[in-house]
Amino acid sequence: MTERPTDLSSFPSYRKSRLSLFSARKFALMASVVAGLGVAAYGLSPSNGPVDLFSSPAHAQVANEVSKVARPIGFADIVERVKPSVISVKVNINEKVAKDDSGNDDDSPFQPGSPMERFFRRFGGQDGIPGLRGNGRRAITGQGSGFFISADGFAVTNNHVVDGASKVEVTTDDGKTYSAKVIGTDQRTDVALIKVEGGSNFPFAKLADGKPRIGDWVLAVGNPFGLGGTVTAGIVSAMGRDIGNGPYDDFIQIDAPVNKGNSGGPAFNVDGDVVGVNTAIYSPSGGSVGIAFSIPASTVKSVVAQLKDKGSVSRGWIGVQIQPVTQDIADSLGMKKAEGALVAEPQASGPAAKAGIESGDVITSVNGESVKDARELARTIGGLAPGTAVKLNVLHKGQEKAIDLTLGKLPDTIEAKADTGNDNSGPTRGTDVPKLGLTVAPANSVAGAGKEGVVVTEVDPKSAAAERGFKEGDVILEVAGKNVSSAGDVRDALAAAKNDNKNSVLMRVKSGGQSRFVAVPIAKG
Repeated sequence: MTERPTDLSSFPSYRKSRLSLFSARKFALMASVVAGLGVAAYGLSPSNGPVDLFSSPAHAQVANEVSKVARPIGFADIVERVKPSVISVKVNINEKVAKDDSGNDDDSPFQPGSPMERFFRRFGGQDGIPGLRGNGRRAITGQGSGFFISADGFAVTNNHVVDGASKVEVTTDDGKTYSAKVIGTDQRTDVALIKVEGGSNFPFAKLADGKPRIGDWVLAVGNPFGLGGTVTAGIVSAMGRDIGNGPYDDFIQIDAPVNKGNSGGPAFNVDGDVVGVNTAIYSPSGGSVGIAFSIPASTVKSVVAQLKDKGSVSRGWIGVQIQPVTQDIADSLGMKKAEGALVAEPQASGPAAKAGIESGDVITSVNGESVKDARELARTIGGLAPGTAVKLNVLHKGQEKAIDLTLGKLPDTIEAKADTGNDNSGPTRGTDVPKLGLTVAPANSVAGAGKEGVVVTEVDPKSAAAERGFKEGDVILEVAGKNVSSAGDVRDALAAAKNDNKNSVLMRVKSGGQSRFVAVPIAKG
């Protein structure tokens, strides 16, 4: 007969001992957790004094191991030091009620439909419309952020925060409110300098000397949704971002959460220096999705220096329309690398035209420094003062040459665009250019198209030309460096390029008053 094992759980003494063992393990586990938190704990004992339960050799070993583990880095010390330099900015703007094409009020300081105009509506600047006044004007209250850059009250914010402001007030970190006046603004970089009145010993921040690296920590401090003194943390996500606002785009992308009202606030590094001024976000929803853009400290420094000195910014200018050199364009020009800035059209009376620069030239360096692309050329020239003498290296019809010129001053306003118009009085069929998928007609035969070149009257939607953005009304001025005035000229230029074993042909096209070069592949056969 097989002997069955005895079920000890039925005995009260076993259950009691098991419970005691469980309790002991539970208490030991709890003690370990508490020990990991560094909390001193005491138990009860028959003696009159407390007994330290965590003084055993085992606990000492555990504590020693825990002390070796790296603890999370906090930002409290940095925030405590830099936060007093950040201000909340409140503005009042009295402006006429303007209507856009849809009949809606338009209170944006940017061009309708531009990327910054879309950012403005979702992110910064004016926030709230109390109502209309009897004289057809309305009072707009806006909120933004800023920061002191000197003890005597100079502070930086965004142009779009204070643009057109009739009254500016700032609230400091300690809750005090001061009046401020706008010293100067720069719409091209969205930087503004204001002067806070009523104090002489304001805590201020330092603009960083060097550039941040991708992956560096950043702290955004500002006034989102009117909640002043808000701090968020993130990292530098990318550098040199172009958001389509203009040739001076060179934004730092960060993922620290910023929202409406953060405009003009600083992004600090872990040294407590300002690496950027928060100006815009990318947001399909209107709230933070972790993609924000900051103006680099180096840009802010140069702009603020001029605003403080004379209230405005003067930039160097050579007077050319430029575009990037794509790989297709580089191949068409016989260039080994797709670098430099392609001159689409020099302005008639500009410094470049006077110095002999022509359409189709590629500017490859300025004062011996290589030019990576068109945006870099614009920033380099714009960073120099008008009247500065510069030396440009240019690729002209396949040959390198050096050109010396003196910079002019970048005009404050954009000149009126030439009318290439699509105002065709009556249908114009034109002549097919089958190897391109285009139908063209002499420009002088189409009303509003001008006297030079051939106007595109039809585009095959499946053609290479359509893929490269050709549309009806575009005017083709040159093909492979030769002026064209008829479909026959276009076909001859294509045939010559094909005989030279070219894979693509470069065309100079005018569209909407702007010239550009387009490399179009040549169909074989």
